[in-house]
Amino acid sequence: MEIRPIRSDADHAAALADIDKLWGASPDSDDGARLEVLLTLVEAYEEVHHPIPASDPVSAILFMMEQRGLRTEDLEPMIGRGKVADVLNRQRPLTLPMIRRLSAALHIPTDILVRPYTVKRAA
Repeated sequence: MEIRPIRSDADHAAALADIDKLWGASPDSDDGARLEVLLTLVEAYEEVHHPIPASDPVSAILFMMEQRGLRTEDLEPMIGRGKVADVLNRQRPLTLPMIRRLSAALHIPTDILVRPYTVKRAA
């Protein structure tokens, strides 16, 4: 099993091609061991060279709404009547009580909901 470090995008592409060929290999086989090592190398390379930015609170709320098939009206008990559109349009910041209710109801970790994000002020 010859496995080399991933040091460039070309190495990364080659590793992904190898992973594609090995996908579904039995974990107890040589191919399964090779797959596991390649996945670890690719993950480490991507963390450094292609990081995924952390989600901001509004994006997390919108994602959970989409996943659960929720409408803006469904958020009124958590955010308050007449405030949902302002929060989702980034015109009103989340308050601590809103964060607590959203976290409990939508199962979004509070550390995501308390992250700073840009709020557009109404003109």
